[in-house]
Amino acid sequence: MAGSDTAPFLSQADDPDDGPVPGTPGLPGSTGNPKSEEPEVPDQEGLQRITGLSPGRSALIVAVLCYINLLNYMDRFTVAGVLPDIEQFFNIGDSSSGLIQTVFISSYMVLAPVFGYLGDRYNRKYLMCGGIAFWSLVTLGSSFIPGEHFWLLLLTRGLVGVGEASYSTIAPTLIADLFVADQRSRMLSIFYFAIPVGSGLGYIAGSKVKDMAGDWHWALRVTPGLGVVAVLLLFLVVREPPRGAVERHSDLPPLNPTSWWADLRALARNPSFVLSSLGFTAVAFVTGSLALWAPAFLLRSRVVLGETPPCLPGDSCSSSDSLIFGLITCLTGVLGVGLGVEISRRLRHSNPRADPLVCATGLLGSAPFLFLSLACARGSIVATYIFIFIGETLLSMNWAIVADILLYVVIPTRRSTAEAFQIVLSHLLGDAGSPYLIGLISDRLRRNWPASFLSEFRALQFSLMLCAFVGALGGAAFLGTAIFIEADRRRAQLHVQGLLHEAGSTDDRIVVPQRGRSTRVPVASVLI
Repeated sequence: MAGSDTAPFLSQADDPDDGPVPGTPGLPGSTGNPKSEEPEVPDQEGLQRITGLSPGRSALIVAVLCYINLLNYMDRFTVAGVLPDIEQFFNIGDSSSGLIQTVFISSYMVLAPVFGYLGDRYNRKYLMCGGIAFWSLVTLGSSFIPGEHFWLLLLTRGLVGVGEASYSTIAPTLIADLFVADQRSRMLSIFYFAIPVGSGLGYIAGSKVKDMAGDWHWALRVTPGLGVVAVLLLFLVVREPPRGAVERHSDLPPLNPTSWWADLRALARNPSFVLSSLGFTAVAFVTGSLALWAPAFLLRSRVVLGETPPCLPGDSCSSSDSLIFGLITCLTGVLGVGLGVEISRRLRHSNPRADPLVCATGLLGSAPFLFLSLACARGSIVATYIFIFIGETLLSMNWAIVADILLYVVIPTRRSTAEAFQIVLSHLLGDAGSPYLIGLISDRLRRNWPASFLSEFRALQFSLMLCAFVGALGGAAFLGTAIFIEADRRRAQLHVQGLLHEAGSTDDRIVVPQRGRSTRVPVASVLI
């Protein structure tokens, strides 16, 4: 019966528009051809021949990209490390404080599709150089704004998004064009270690530089100098690899890009990309809220417990919580990213759906611990830190895996665009609005309660509990991803190998060799 099901497709007449496909490998899942779940992985010599870069040079490029990724997140969370001082300096409330992060993320989100389009078509190295140079100058300028011009601080934080958009949409695609399979997963895990480590260093640098200089403005002047070093390293070290060549296992010219609208239609029809992006949106919502508000919440908790004097107008807000939370963010990030990648790598040999299932486990597991960290804050600051540590570790398991999912369910000529629109979605519904939303809810709750330090603490505590609910929704999205991941991954592999040609939204067909000639068959006859 199986043979009769496939015979009508495989015996169709040759399509005169299709030429022979030289060197076509055995089609996975097709009758009469060897079945292969994964394409053959090139060795080091093969990778060097295809990319034109030695293994040492490729590793050095990843190191430079990691340094810049660390620097980006360090700058982003330096503001959070000195947020109480910024509130005092500009005389603003919680909602305005949340707006600082929201404006930055909104700019980053709007510009990401622009750089995604450019990154799929032009030299990625020079795009990153220009963006990071601009970001460094704007960040430096933001440290000289007087207290009566809070709007100007918002403007400069928005312009900082130019640099991050030029980098975050492009850098992962460079790694994808240098490595494949487990090598790519390992390099992505190293790359995404920089997110929690850089975030933690931002808190640490912000609080310590402020203490050493006696002025929080100096905390914003650290990363611009390091940004100059980043531009020099990019210009001198990084080289542009051919797009998609390592996955085709040949040094033929890279795949040709399609139109931007065709890219968008293809991405919208890719359920694994859409659902994993929704799951990542939940991660962004939770991390964005915690990144900005956790140090302030911990400070208010200590005030209520009587461990720290309140931060009064005109005084410098002295607290060790930014430093401690920064260290926890670094440790949990390294532990969580490494743990997630290693668990997924081991499980995927027996379960091809391991990646989204590990992501779902991380998000669903983090939700109750984050809730407990908030609920225990009035009773024990130690218990709060313990639950934050466990919750952030589970949350961090997603970073590298989500990036890997995108890279293997999307073809090379659409990856920068896919990165851009994942950024748009995750920030639009995630951390672009979550810091402001948390601050807004906190301010609204405080209006109905008597003015006191306890009211400030309780208002922020209740508003942050929203994060646990959103995390559970994200876990459900990753469970949905697991349903479609196998078919979408196979479809992308066949397209890269030249076996799948897009003939329209309802007529995807595969070119297969038969009796020395090429024949088009519907993709469903192979994927199902």
